[in-house]
Amino acid sequence: MTPPRRPGAPTRYESTVRSFRGCFHPGRVERYQPSSESPPVSVIPIDSLEHPLLADYADLTDVALRRKLEPAGGLYLAESSKVIERAVAAGHVPRSVLLQEKWLPSLAWVGERFPEVPVFVADDALLERLTGFAMHRGALASMHRPALPDPAELLAGARTVVVLDDIVDHTNVGAAFRSAAGLGADAVLISPRCADPLYRRSVRVSMGTVLQVPWTRLPEWKDAGPLLHDAGFTIAALALVDDSVTLQEFAATAPEKVAVVMGSEGDGLGWRALAAADVNVEIPMLHGVDSLNVAAASAVALYALLTAERR
Repeated sequence: MTPPRRPGAPTRYESTVRSFRGCFHPGRVERYQPSSESPPVSVIPIDSLEHPLLADYADLTDVALRRKLEPAGGLYLAESSKVIERAVAAGHVPRSVLLQEKWLPSLAWVGERFPEVPVFVADDALLERLTGFAMHRGALASMHRPALPDPAELLAGARTVVVLDDIVDHTNVGAAFRSAAGLGADAVLISPRCADPLYRRSVRVSMGTVLQVPWTRLPEWKDAGPLLHDAGFTIAALALVDDSVTLQEFAATAPEKVAVVMGSEGDGLGWRALAAADVNVEIPMLHGVDSLNVAAASAVALYALLTAERR
């Protein structure tokens, strides 16, 4: 039998909260020590699913959550302490955090920076029942979805941008963002029917880079093509068509501003995207393989442009 708690003694959760010192803060490399005036973390242990804010996590896919709560109160889910840190570093504001108790120390800074944000703590079984999946990464945050920038503003200071045309696989979207972040793209623009980069799987596959690379949605191609041209971009479509030039040829004489357009693995680029392109580019392949998937193709194309610009 568990002995009764003496009056005034801290609970298990209060003791845990008091031990939240010396953790890493997003955007800092050194350990920091919060001041004595730091507000307490709003830890809420849960043993039922009745709290209204838990609806952000309960039996909702990210797509359903977006449809229900956008545009005025749009949310998205950030999974893992690292992704939550990157989201906050990008200026995004959490609505609540849901985690296993063992992850409390790594997310102490949430309560310090956002004392009004509730941090829900539960055991693994309850978390899985609530979310519908096993939380292997230990933490989820419901984040307020930021407004997307105007495409013209995003293009104004960019030289290399990636355009994702109707890519509906969230894994491929996340992988393309990771390539864009690591290989020098200044922005990513997505078509109206492209999968949501802030879908939980996209964010996870990108290792949080969707929160670092500026991005927005383009209008339909009849307007997107002129928009890119007006900003001074040459539209280069990655496509296996008769008049394609090799990536090496294109990179060797690449113009100052390039918009690299990529389509889905199955259907490739749509005819509207191809009609808007100034040049079609292909990656030469061997052994009868006709193409790479969009995740690999984005990395190859961006690396070719990155190294060409450094010569």
